[in-house]
Amino acid sequence: MDLPEETISDLTKRLHRVEGQVRGIAQMLEDGRECRDIVTQLSAANRALEQAGFMLVAAGLTWCVEDPERSAAEGYAIEDVQKMFTKLA
Repeated sequence: MDLPEETISDLTKRLHRVEGQVRGIAQMLEDGRECRDIVTQLSAANRALEQAGFMLVAAGLTWCVEDPERSAAEGYAIEDVQKMFTKLA
């Protein structure tokens, strides 16, 4: 899949932020923080990962629509990318 550099950069930044969130959650556990605070942060990290996944699949769908022959030849027929979307939904 041929993704725009801007999309790759944005996804990388998002994943680094999630990585920081997860480290923060681990620290919260070690510090004995309240359960509800930890769950709130887990929910936020989960949502951030979901958004990154949706962004990736949206870029893939765009690529498939713009160049369906090439995407199908590379193993990313639009139906395959739609299946990836349903895995996230």
